[in-house]
Amino acid sequence: MLARRVIPCLDVDKGRVVKGTKFLNLTDEGDPAELAERYAREGADEIVFLDITAAHERRGTMLEVVRRAASRAFVPLTVGGGVRSVEEMRDVLRSGADKVSFNTAAVATPELLTACADRFGRQAVVCAIDARRLPPVADVGADPTEAPRWEVVTHGGRRATDLDAVTWARQVVELGAGELLVTSMDRDGTRSGFDTELLAAIATRVRVPVIASGGASGPDDFVAAVRDGHADAVLAASIFHRRMHSIASVKAAMAGAGLPVRPIEEGLA
Repeated sequence: MLARRVIPCLDVDKGRVVKGTKFLNLTDEGDPAELAERYAREGADEIVFLDITAAHERRGTMLEVVRRAASRAFVPLTVGGGVRSVEEMRDVLRSGADKVSFNTAAVATPELLTACADRFGRQAVVCAIDARRLPPVADVGADPTEAPRWEVVTHGGRRATDLDAVTWARQVVELGAGELLVTSMDRDGTRSGFDTELLAAIATRVRVPVIASGGASGPDDFVAAVRDGHADAVLAASIFHRRMHSIASVKAAMAGAGLPVRPIEEGLA
């Protein structure tokens, strides 16, 4: 069995790492390059860098920030936010990224995933899916045991779509996405645990790795995301930024639960 990856996430706005709740009420968490270097040193398997306002502000990714982070963190780097063309993906990869994540642009132009996968390989194409749970159908006679449903949202959670998250996940994999970054917008920043129902609904229906995002509170949540949500990787931001938990403690909990993880060198925590 492949090792399950533990991934810190750097949400970046105006050149600084920020964190809020559902992408709102943002607080400054530090310099992207400094945090990336720290996480690589502490045993991160990868780092995800998301320019969270690029799509909303209709601008490209801040390439200089990507270059600085990539020059100091020698682990795989996924970059998302503001990439809307094959040429822009090329520029991000040239800046030091290993993979590029698409969200709003993929919804607007689904064929972009295919064009980028054809040019750079599907292993470099990640589709981020921000999903919000829909309320149960209120019609008289509706089945009370109805399976949960989630809708895709874009622009940092600011805009709803008419896309079903599970159906969209299967579609983007067919289009060329080699990995999915699935974020529960209901849980993001709340530290109430990953939405394992959402993760399982997607992970059991696609044949590419799924990264769990949104709601991590402690090591047990990471275990649940893999064990119950069938995630291949687990991602968090604030609990690592604020040193509430370390990458080492998360990996120790996962290993203790029988999940394979990449060891951390002795002395790191």
